[in-house]
Amino acid sequence: MISDWELWACAHQQIEQYGDEAGVAAAMRADAFLADGDLEGQRTWLAILQRIDRLTSVDADEIRH
Repeated sequence: MISDWELWACAHQQIEQYGDEAGVAAAMRADAFLADGDLEGQRTWLAILQRIDRLTSVDADEIRH
C-alpha cells in the first residue's frame, strides 16, 4: 500500500483531472483492478476514493470559497 500522503496526492490529482467525475473515475479503476484479481490495487483505489469523497464533500454548515 502506498503512503497516506501519496493517497491524498492521488485523490487531489484525480479531482484536478476529472473534476466532478473524480469519484466515478476512481471507482471504475477500483473495479478494473478487482476484475483483474488485483485486490491490493483495488484497496488502493478504494482508499483514494474515500479521500476524494472527503475532499469533495460539503457539510451543511460549510461554505466553499
